[in-house]
Amino acid sequence: MAHVEFDLEYFFDAPARTVFDELVDWKGHEAWIPSTMVDIHTDGDPTAPGATFTAWTGVAPHTSIGRKLSLQDAMTVESTEFDDATGAGSCKVVKVGPVLTGWASFTVEELRGENSTRTRMHWIEDVHVPYAPQLFAPLFAVIGKNGFRFAMSRLSKILSNIG
Repeated sequence: MAHVEFDLEYFFDAPARTVFDELVDWKGHEAWIPSTMVDIHTDGDPTAPGATFTAWTGVAPHTSIGRKLSLQDAMTVESTEFDDATGAGSCKVVKVGPVLTGWASFTVEELRGENSTRTRMHWIEDVHVPYAPQLFAPLFAVIGKNGFRFAMSRLSKILSNIG
């Protein structure tokens, strides 16, 4: 079993609340994570602790055949919180299998300057891949980190069009 860990720091030219809201909009991930579809399994608030969702990433994940060729990433929300007074927030999800187990989390922190508002985001992944040998963990970490960096770049472009 491969134990894969990586973290990524990214800076957005947008308020922390805006970044946070986009990051916890699970269905919205489809717009900035390539080849991804998200199914929400919870009635009510999908960001509340205990809410569940599944992200499918791969070849044509919106089709039944494509889902067989995609990575299934089922998750349960453990915590989400944002403090408007400080401009800081955090979220943690637990990955419940069948392919990935472990957890992912992020924090956002607003950095206020004289003429702009920027946000520092720190993303952490700590997952286990049951059918892969540990030998591949460093490669998976590099692929994961670069994939998330690319996704954050896409999200940054979306946010610049909102603001």
